[in-house]
Amino acid sequence: METPTGAVMPAVYGQSERPPRGDYSRGGAVLADYTCPQDWASYTPADHDTYRRLYERQAAQLPGLACDAFIASLPSLGVKDRIPRFEEINERLYKATRWEVVAVPGLIPELPFFTLLANRKFPVTDWIRKPEEFDYIVEPDVFHDLFGHVPMLFDPTFADYVQRYGQGGIKAHELGAGEKLARLYWYTVEFGLIRQPDGLRAYGAGVLSSVGELQHAVRSPEPYRLPLDLLRTMRTRYKIDSYQSTYFVIDSFAQLFELTAPDFTPLYQELAMQPDIEAGVLLPGESTA
Repeated sequence: METPTGAVMPAVYGQSERPPRGDYSRGGAVLADYTCPQDWASYTPADHDTYRRLYERQAAQLPGLACDAFIASLPSLGVKDRIPRFEEINERLYKATRWEVVAVPGLIPELPFFTLLANRKFPVTDWIRKPEEFDYIVEPDVFHDLFGHVPMLFDPTFADYVQRYGQGGIKAHELGAGEKLARLYWYTVEFGLIRQPDGLRAYGAGVLSSVGELQHAVRSPEPYRLPLDLLRTMRTRYKIDSYQSTYFVIDSFAQLFELTAPDFTPLYQELAMQPDIEAGVLLPGESTA
């Protein structure tokens, strides 16, 4: 979901002050989980062509910038020349990691979002940007959600992390800590970087689906890249109207999964006593990764 400079909307849906785009009257969208059938027959030839062109543009940028797990799993999305049917993706995804994608009409509140993830269901917006929005979209559309997020769900360890995040999100919501936990999602699932043996690579969907931010995140000397630390990450604010000025780097998805194993309640208590850190700020004693 591109902005003019490639940033994306907040990762925990429901944080935008702008009315969400999408038809929320369809099917189960009026129910608690906000899911609805994918109305695949409603896509026009122009919609399919937009998806094809977006896919071709992003796929061409991946070598040397996207992580190995993403590149290996991208073909599992299936067709490249049209918007895939969700049920076709689910045939492969469920066999691989017991996950499935479900259609939603657009942005959804944080508790249904967390609950879907906790049940290994990834919400995918089913509408696609118009041709005139090719380089600028202010909400996640079907291209961002499918191309950016779904390939990583074929990686078993990362898929388990996303489920664990959803489970933790339900508890964070109950404790009033959803905003703090949202920052962890932002800096991992949306804008995460991983250090492979052959160099730094992106695994976050907001980076991988952005026409400009992929090069910025991995290659530019401008942003700070810090080792992922839970307290530091959840204290760090993020920007939605520009490229990120701070990224957090992991060494492996196993490391990411293990970092989120403990109970976060004491961490939320500590966070409540510490000030936020603005994006693009390096604290005394910190060094970039």
